[in-house]
Amino acid sequence: MKVVLAIPPNTHSPLILPETCLNDDDHVLAGPVPIAALKNLPLPLEPPDTAPPYHWQEVQALLNGRALLPIELPFGFLELRSFIRQGYVHMYPGITIRRRKHYHCRRCGNQQKHWFSSYKCSWCNDFCVYCRSCIMMGRVTTCTPLFTWNGPVPSLCTQHEVLAWQGTLSPLQKHAADRITETIISSKSSELLIWAVCGAGKTEMLFPGFAHALKDGKRVLLATPRTDVVLELMPRLKRAFPTIALAGLYGGSSDRLYNGQLVVATTHQTRRFQDAFDVVIIDEVDAFPYRYDKSLAYAVQKAAKTDAVTIYLTATPEERLRKRCEKKEAIVQVNRRFHGHPLPVPSFQWAGDWRKALMRGRIILAFSAWFDHQLESGRRAVIFVPSVQIASLLRDCLQKKEKSIVSVHASDPDRKEIVHAFRNGEMPMLVTTTILERGVTFYGIDVAVLGAEDDVFTESALVQIAGRAGRSPDDPHGNVTFFHYGKTKAMNRCRKQILSMNRMKTL
Repeated sequence: MKVVLAIPPNTHSPLILPETCLNDDDHVLAGPVPIAALKNLPLPLEPPDTAPPYHWQEVQALLNGRALLPIELPFGFLELRSFIRQGYVHMYPGITIRRRKHYHCRRCGNQQKHWFSSYKCSWCNDFCVYCRSCIMMGRVTTCTPLFTWNGPVPSLCTQHEVLAWQGTLSPLQKHAADRITETIISSKSSELLIWAVCGAGKTEMLFPGFAHALKDGKRVLLATPRTDVVLELMPRLKRAFPTIALAGLYGGSSDRLYNGQLVVATTHQTRRFQDAFDVVIIDEVDAFPYRYDKSLAYAVQKAAKTDAVTIYLTATPEERLRKRCEKKEAIVQVNRRFHGHPLPVPSFQWAGDWRKALMRGRIILAFSAWFDHQLESGRRAVIFVPSVQIASLLRDCLQKKEKSIVSVHASDPDRKEIVHAFRNGEMPMLVTTTILERGVTFYGIDVAVLGAEDDVFTESALVQIAGRAGRSPDDPHGNVTFFHYGKTKAMNRCRKQILSMNRMKTL
């Protein structure tokens, strides 16, 4: 599409307008051109004191705190005409050109040249550059504007009591919860790191802080790396905060444009937000893909207001984050699970060239004996493997012993149903890639890793995987076994970290 830079007759300030929204008496300063071609972009126009256009609440609810593409809007340009001309809706370039062929995607922050490409655009009848980094959320191009709300900010209704959860926190949990609440109440533009072991009950620690923020009419974002975590947290948060507008955002979710006060989202979905949240919680801040994709950190930062509080949750903090928070005395360590029992310590089991055997349709003896024992004892288990290919091969071999065994991975179309079926006890064991290493709770299970020496199993990944076992107070001593073809530093450091946590004193 093409836009113009024009001065309407009723104002002295220049305004970016879609070509279709131009009036005959507007004074055109530049255009029609793709929006990225405009120089010296004007500041957002101050909306007038008069009443907003008809159905403005609907537009406000959609665009407040968001930056959306034209294709994501349920309104046409003609319906938004009065909003744009009066300054209630602001347009800005999705991609800016800082200097010759140096592009910057304003949605995901990408500035890497190899992540941009061009195509013949039917909107502007020219070649347009687009960002490949965030194309899965809709194509941002040099002729694509992003639309955001520039009118009055909606006031969220304050409530006297919002927390319905009646559980009890352990002393360690309460200490962390108090620090979270204090940070939300007293600090702005501050950060806090909650370094808590797997199964410490991090979600429940957030409840008092969430309750205080939500009662004050603040918006809260809980960002997490994985869809599975969003799906698990949503019913728990609905039960805890039944009167609060809650949105769960992940690829394909029906809540994608729902304006919740409490939002649980994958970090990818935060790309649609802008200056939206007063409190931002980043769960598993060290996890893939957040740790390895700078655009996700950019997206979360863009979604937060300038004075927002940021709280990090993880069992395996990155050293740089840990040292930064230690200097500010903004770190709380929780070294015990909510039920008070120590973390299961992994045992190492030599498995020889397990990969070669699996390629030939056989299971190495040590692993086969472990599997048979699990079936005989009735102990359910999750088996982690390094890749989708290995998951499929292992599943096929294990189905010869037990037909109900299935595998799951990130791109599995039945992923949600498979995890739900395993949680309901419909199968004794589940083979998975690292997609289930974090944030997903299964009670009463053991854990095995086949190929623990693989590079995909970093120290933090192995700590998280070991943390899937022993999470129930009725079964706190789950077994964790690493089957390997040679011990690695990551394996040894994982066990050392778990033993260290178990030795630490508690409150």
